[in-house]
Amino acid sequence: MDDPYHNNLNQQVTEGGEYTYTQDVGGQDGYPYQTDYPPQDEDARSDATEGADDDEQMYEGEYQGIPHPDEIKEARRAARLEARRKARQAAQQEEEEENLPEQYEAIMEDCGHGRFQWMLFFVLGLALMADGVDGFVVGFVLPSAEKDMCISNSDKGLLGLLVYVSMMVGALVWGGLCDKMGRRKCLIYVLTIDLVFSFLSCFAQGYGFFLFFRFCSGFGIGGSIPIVYTYFTEFLQMDKRGEHLSWLCMFWMLGGLYASFTAWGIIPHYGWGFAIGTEFQIHSWRIFILVCLFPALAALVGVIFMPESPRFLLESARHDEAWMVLRQVHDTNWKAKGEPERVFTATNIKTPQTQEDEFIEIQSDTGTAFQRWTVRHMTMLQQVMANIMSLSAPELRLQGLFLVIVWFCLAFSYHGLGVWFPDMIKYMQYEEYESKVKVFHRERVEHFHFNFSLVNQIHREGEYIHDKFANIEIKSVKFEDSLFENCYFEDVRSTSTFFENCTIKNTVFYNTDLWQEKFKDCRMENTTFLHPKKGCHLNFEVENDIVIYMVSFLGSLAVLPGNIISALFMDKIGRIRIIGGSMLVSSACTFLLLLSFSQGAVICWQCLFYGTSVAAWNGLQVISVELYPSSKRYRTAFGILNGICKFAAILASSIFAAFIGITKIIPIFLAFAALVCGGLVALKLPETREKILT
Repeated sequence: MDDPYHNNLNQQVTEGGEYTYTQDVGGQDGYPYQTDYPPQDEDARSDATEGADDDEQMYEGEYQGIPHPDEIKEARRAARLEARRKARQAAQQEEEEENLPEQYEAIMEDCGHGRFQWMLFFVLGLALMADGVDGFVVGFVLPSAEKDMCISNSDKGLLGLLVYVSMMVGALVWGGLCDKMGRRKCLIYVLTIDLVFSFLSCFAQGYGFFLFFRFCSGFGIGGSIPIVYTYFTEFLQMDKRGEHLSWLCMFWMLGGLYASFTAWGIIPHYGWGFAIGTEFQIHSWRIFILVCLFPALAALVGVIFMPESPRFLLESARHDEAWMVLRQVHDTNWKAKGEPERVFTATNIKTPQTQEDEFIEIQSDTGTAFQRWTVRHMTMLQQVMANIMSLSAPELRLQGLFLVIVWFCLAFSYHGLGVWFPDMIKYMQYEEYESKVKVFHRERVEHFHFNFSLVNQIHREGEYIHDKFANIEIKSVKFEDSLFENCYFEDVRSTSTFFENCTIKNTVFYNTDLWQEKFKDCRMENTTFLHPKKGCHLNFEVENDIVIYMVSFLGSLAVLPGNIISALFMDKIGRIRIIGGSMLVSSACTFLLLLSFSQGAVICWQCLFYGTSVAAWNGLQVISVELYPSSKRYRTAFGILNGICKFAAILASSIFAAFIGITKIIPIFLAFAALVCGGLVALKLPETREKILT
């Protein structure tokens, strides 16, 4: 039986036994419920469809892209519910963020202070010691390295500058990253980078590679200070922070003692080195760099066995991991105190949700491995930059500015005088040496055998005919406008020796280090150089004055009393009085440097300055981790402050070094003014000794 409806449909069977229908009306597609029935008048509608015309019309509108009114109402209702949910979540998150500091402080008090904190203290102390060692390495090896690798004065200045720049960049970068990656993980990265590139610098034969490896090493270790203090602070309760952070500062002083003592004992011993062929040589100053890696290596091994900061885990909404770490701290401390039966009572720690971290995880579920890596790290960078920008908030702007001024002033004076003291002592030694110079004028020497060393002499307009210089050392000797005719030089070693505007005739130089750079505006006639020792050569008797190592050692040792005093009184008299008082007393010591006219006086005032200024450093380290209120800001802020410290060191080193040998009034006045300014501004900072880490 033919059906007009079915006759206008083409039935097709698809896979799975399903049917699809299409209508062929005049070559145009239609819908299954549309037919070629004769048109009907409105009055001819059946009673069955009466009352449903509006619904049927809206239903047809759906296929024309018009939403149903019920769907619009439902969408609006869902939007209102979502807005209420987000508002409740925001209020709950704000409440949890406000409650977290009090919760955490109560939990740390329940965990107590004991064996766990002391283990972490020594591990992080070794990391801080590694930073202290790195600050002395370049200064100690430079006198030897500049001769070993033929470093010019400009390149020598570039090495010291780049090391400070790399440490500044490292402080800025790692201070922000430890908020996103974790304290323990970042510290492992920092120590690993320092170890790898410091180790490679021991074997770098060229200056370019040595410079690159030291730059990378500085970038790593430069981030250790903000991470170390943050890491340790988050395992301390409020009434322990000031004292124990001050004790931790002592390890930086121990790093200076370790570096100066090992340099004193290793570098002057030339025989401790070895060579592989003629191109690959390891002198004693490279062995010194290798020995300086031990604190960083020991710290890295210790950090691997330490847990992540529970405060960071809680802020990252990793509740279970944080609870396990806190329980470990609790059980370790009370077991060591003879109370292993004490139970860790914290069972429910409210933690805020972090939408930023959720965004990273959502993006990580899609795309290629490279895209996931890019999204994760770009988002992390955006968050770090947001933390940095948040430091300019009105409530933080003024106190942040004061803190920046204090950091800059203290670093400028401390590092500037740190360069000035040893350079001033060297200059005094040089002046004393120059005062004993022997001058020979228009001497004539014929057929003479020089078999003794020439030291600290000036020869002007001399004539040397048929003379022999064999197996001798010529140290700090200058020949000016002199004549050498039919002379013979053999196995001669020279240091700071030059020939200026001399005439050299029929002369042979055999196996000597007298080469092009030793002759300035000289006239050569029938002169022969056989087996010359080209390049630079070490002379440890000259380049390694033990007085400089002794000065650095005494300066580091003088910090000990100041460290002890600041640790004992940090929580009693407060951070602000410690910082301000220390800087003002240090400024008085600096002013008295104008009265120092001997090496002994400079060394004495140096030790006094270091001993009084260290208390200000300890107070600044403590207040920098306590001042900023947001849990996501103060590590970033600490990194920025440490970067400012390195910038001040770069600026001060350049300025103070430029006045050596010219005047001592300007460097001393600059250091004095910076300390007075910083000390007065420090008194405007808020006291934080009774402040919970918020």
